[in-house]
Amino acid sequence: MHMQLDHQLTKPPTAGPVRRLGTAVRVYTGVSPALIAVGLAFLYPTALLVWLSFTDPQPGLGNYTALFSDSLAMTVIARTLRMAGTVTIVTALLAYAYAYVMTAVGTRMRAVMLVLVLMPFWTSLMARTFAWVVLLQERGPIDDLFSLTPIGSVELLGTTTGVTIAMTQVMMPFFVLPLFASLRGIDRRLIDAALGMGARPIVAFFKVYLPLSLPGILAGAAMVFTLSLGFYVTPELLGTPRESMVARLMASKVDPLLQFGAAGALAVVVLLITLALLGVILAVLKVRGGVETTGGSK
Repeated sequence: MHMQLDHQLTKPPTAGPVRRLGTAVRVYTGVSPALIAVGLAFLYPTALLVWLSFTDPQPGLGNYTALFSDSLAMTVIARTLRMAGTVTIVTALLAYAYAYVMTAVGTRMRAVMLVLVLMPFWTSLMARTFAWVVLLQERGPIDDLFSLTPIGSVELLGTTTGVTIAMTQVMMPFFVLPLFASLRGIDRRLIDAALGMGARPIVAFFKVYLPLSLPGILAGAAMVFTLSLGFYVTPELLGTPRESMVARLMASKVDPLLQFGAAGALAVVVLLITLALLGVILAVLKVRGGVETTGGSK
């Protein structure tokens, strides 16, 4: 006992901080290659765009003044936000139903559904887009199918509806996967408890199940909306100039106009919109987490 006490008294007081410092050094040394890769692949190009937006062709806010006074640019930005919002809503409705079924079926059927939702990852975007050109074109399979119904022939290629359908198909995996992870963690006994207390199924869904799945919905919505802002190939091949989005406008400013500062200003505006969206989602999740913590403490 006396020997243990003497050992503790003679132990250097800096052993704890030194050990923590050594652990931190090893951790940062291990992740430094990844940090360098992120810096080179993302931070440096982003900083370069911001720099060009303020300095090219001359220092100042000229690029931003020209951007916000350009009615065409504002129209394209509004169209991009509207298209991204529409795709996010449509994808959310389809992905929620799909992810819910995945949680209800057996293991084998769940594996099949997972393979189906991952199939877009296994083919190139260009190949998928040209496949949609074949499907949506006049006298294509979808047009022939509608011709057999009272609706009659439909025109989808070169329309906003056709672009939305193709973009939704591309975005489905990015919504289904985080949403499935969220739905799978919900205890179904909570639904049974609500039903046992007299709640109707629709009430139990909206009062119990849907709020618990909100983190997955927000995660999927943030990912889909952010990725939808940068679509270039799909609107270009399936749409018309009336469906062109921000990426197409950026490309036109760089080639052949060589207006790198104007393109950088446009990219900075889109980046700020994306960061604002992520900030709102994080605030909602933080408030919801605080509410759940308060409710749990009661």
